[in-house]
Amino acid sequence: MSNLVLRAEPKSLVLRAERDDGLATLTINRPERLNALNVEVFAELRAHVRAIAGNTEGIGLVILRGAGKCFSAGHDLHDLLHGETLPEPHFQARTVAELADLPQPVITAVHGHCYTGALELALAGDLLVATESAKFGDTHAKFAVLPIWGLSQRLPRRVGLPKAREMMFTCRTYSAQEAHAMGLANFVVPDAALDAELDSLARDILAQSWFSHRANKRLLRDTDGLGLSAGLAHESYATEGVGPDMHERISAFTTRRK
Repeated sequence: MSNLVLRAEPKSLVLRAERDDGLATLTINRPERLNALNVEVFAELRAHVRAIAGNTEGIGLVILRGAGKCFSAGHDLHDLLHGETLPEPHFQARTVAELADLPQPVITAVHGHCYTGALELALAGDLLVATESAKFGDTHAKFAVLPIWGLSQRLPRRVGLPKAREMMFTCRTYSAQEAHAMGLANFVVPDAALDAELDSLARDILAQSWFSHRANKRLLRDTDGLGLSAGLAHESYATEGVGPDMHERISAFTTRRK
């Protein structure tokens, strides 16, 4: 596995990036702070996301995860209390949006804590893999703050409006199994098996057409919220056609069958 080099001398290690055979793995790396999200983490994340977005031929899948005991405990409360210096207005929200809008599929892998701001970040993934130790919650209301990184829009689209209301109003903590039951998590795996399960899932996804993955992701995004007729029309009339690897894939399949 090789480092995903984005600049000659990375100034920070608060977010590690590795690349291996079409897979880019981004790891939040503040384990001593339970991977609490500060401006530096988002600055590193944006730089890596932009490099990945520009390399669709070399990178077909992205995994976002956390180092140490958990995915992330959420927005760094010290920074929130004492103030943050942002490079631009809405810096974190725009960074989460760039992650969500990557051409490549994105998997968020959650173990341990995933609260509030961390949940907003995790929701940027197309798929979410949770370990049995994972704990999810939205505690914005506990601290008299409001979601500004996308939770009020992405959470209801993932789990439904009634469940989103429940999570936002009660500030309760939900287990991995509860997250799976509500549709927040796609898979629940034993903690000790996370790396193996991610490797298997990544291999399955990367073995398919990267062209189709990118086109399907755009199709789902562009038709989100449309009525059935409009969505069907978009699928039929705005199609991107077939990929450059179609003939090779069909030929390989028919040859194996023979």
